[in-house]
Amino acid sequence: MSQTDGLPDFIKNPSEKSLINKMKRPEESGASDMVHVAVVYDDNHRAQALFGQYDEHLAIIERDLHLEAVARGNEVTLRGSAVATGQARRVLDALYIRIENNEEITAGDVEGAIRQAIASDAQMTLPALSEIGSKKGKLAMAGISTAKKTVHARTPTQDAYIRAMERAEMVFGTGPAGTGKTYLAVAYAASLLERGAVDRIILSRPAVEAGERLGFLPGDMKEKVDPYLRPLYDALYDMMPGDKVERAITSGVIEIAPLAFMRGRTLAHAAVILDEAQNTTSMQMKMFLTRLGEGSKMIITGDPSQIDLPNGQISGLVEALQILKPVDGIISVAFTAKDVVRHKLVGRIVEAYDHAGQDQADYR
Repeated sequence: MSQTDGLPDFIKNPSEKSLINKMKRPEESGASDMVHVAVVYDDNHRAQALFGQYDEHLAIIERDLHLEAVARGNEVTLRGSAVATGQARRVLDALYIRIENNEEITAGDVEGAIRQAIASDAQMTLPALSEIGSKKGKLAMAGISTAKKTVHARTPTQDAYIRAMERAEMVFGTGPAGTGKTYLAVAYAASLLERGAVDRIILSRPAVEAGERLGFLPGDMKEKVDPYLRPLYDALYDMMPGDKVERAITSGVIEIAPLAFMRGRTLAHAAVILDEAQNTTSMQMKMFLTRLGEGSKMIITGDPSQIDLPNGQISGLVEALQILKPVDGIISVAFTAKDVVRHKLVGRIVEAYDHAGQDQADYR
């Protein structure tokens, strides 16, 4: 007996993975703007993964879209406004496709899909899965695939950032901490290496941090700079098996070095990332940008609001963003507090500091 045997005719449709069973008219639901939507998925195990342990994923959808979501077996009933239920359905369908592709879904993935659905309704430019042969109306969140995991965009800006890295040879990603600038750049570099699109990965940062100097740190040069480059290591190990990362670093396929080590080199057939670029000087930034060689991709990330250079020193990142605006082949993607994908409180903290900074500027 098939899973649809015994179900009413209006929910049988073998051509669909997820099915809208029935939508009540507003007058039937007892509220002028409320509708009921029942969605059935064709695999109980996948449906449970979609709903989350103790329906935690549905709870996130309820909280963020302001509706009710009640699961029973492989069916979920959505009750709310027509807009909210439509967004919730697109979120669930997009995540279900990822589960079918054997991807693990986390709470962050659910929140990301919700952001995309809301942005789509706000008429932001987000491609639909129908463009790649799937069902019309579902969201296509840009993703980066490596041997270890697949990372999907969780905000519209992340979506634009991933697509920019695919299109342009040089990309600037700027904005506050927690928006995924560095993480996505390293993920993209790892994917290029695995696909054979580049021969090596070069990750760099300026050795400038707030109130600290390398000379006061113990150890040799590698031990001195490793703490500054730790975020790059962390992202690498998240994308690639640890033993593979170690072998690649030992063989020079992956190079992690301070910015000063880039002088005089031409970086060809490589994915090159400069992190914390707001702490470069004008000359350092010009030196780095002119290292770009044949067959390479260069990604520059930084937060212009977190400059640790001495007072009066111009940030190479801020200057470059202005100078390079009219240059073809370069894409700049600006993240905001709304793109913070860490704890929600982090986003609110960033917004509070932004407002305080604006108030100080207005006062002056």
